[in-house]
Amino acid sequence: MPSAKQTPAETKTRNYVFLLLDQFSLVPFSTALDALRIANRFDKRLRYSWHIVSADGAPVACSNGTKIMPDSGLEDVAREDTVMICGGLEIDRTSTKPVMNWLRREARKGVSIGGLCTGAHTMAKAGLLDGKKCTIHWENYDSFTEEFDEVELYKSVYMIDGNRFTSAGGTSSLDLMLKLMATRDGEDIANWVADQCLHTNIRSERDEQRLSIPTRIGVRHPKLSTVIQMMESNIEEPVSPSVLAQDVGMSTRQLERLFSRYLSRSPKRYYMELRLQKARNLLMQTEMSVINVALACGFASPSHFSKCYRAQYDTTPYRERGSQASRNPDLKPID
Repeated sequence: MPSAKQTPAETKTRNYVFLLLDQFSLVPFSTALDALRIANRFDKRLRYSWHIVSADGAPVACSNGTKIMPDSGLEDVAREDTVMICGGLEIDRTSTKPVMNWLRREARKGVSIGGLCTGAHTMAKAGLLDGKKCTIHWENYDSFTEEFDEVELYKSVYMIDGNRFTSAGGTSSLDLMLKLMATRDGEDIANWVADQCLHTNIRSERDEQRLSIPTRIGVRHPKLSTVIQMMESNIEEPVSPSVLAQDVGMSTRQLERLFSRYLSRSPKRYYMELRLQKARNLLMQTEMSVINVALACGFASPSHFSKCYRAQYDTTPYRERGSQASRNPDLKPID
């Protein structure tokens, strides 16, 4: 066990309050919590403590169905405590008024507040991220930008802005906790916890969430990767295949052969799938009208959008929105 550089009198126990929202993601929560547990073994001192709460004090089911028994419902926390919001699926539904009122009250006291996975959505909905930098899981990126334009959203694995911090989900919560530990208690303890977790590559705010395009598509072709990146960056106003080809120094026919060889589809088809995937995310995660979703994904008319959507997902955008509303009574179609 490594020796500590601080004396016991210099080390004050830091308390974390984990707020579990219904359908929260288990991995970000358990990873963050276990990092605290492991840190307490560093020099056999209680450096960190934790308290688990839910909106009503009742057991909370995470997205895989496992239920966690909280220590209490929403109670006042000390100004020195840190609140961690653990989000997951159906985050708009679980970001209830009692939860947001509690968060606003604690924020006014100066409490540090963080969000794991989609917890950033709850923070933004409560107004705690206005003018702040944050991140959220890449799958929720599009819906977040549509709903919270006053927040600076990044695609980093985590983001720290003053006493507000967010992580994108999955194992990124470990990187966030290691950064907080290093800042508050020194890099020695953070590195030791990382070693205990077999976390050999500690990521920073500069690291992005998703795999590189070549890794994702399983092809290392620089021009193909560049074209796909251009497609992903131009969903609302699609760029024609001829322009894409010209920008990477190819003919349209060469680009078509490249997509056919490596991705078994045409550039036009691949581009359409990207646009429809974004459309589905917006339909499932926001209250945007079907017309506005169509426009946000580069479709000039609702009828064309509906035809393409049905061909891809075997249902219409309106029925998709209706099925989402039936699963979530608080989310109703507004078309």
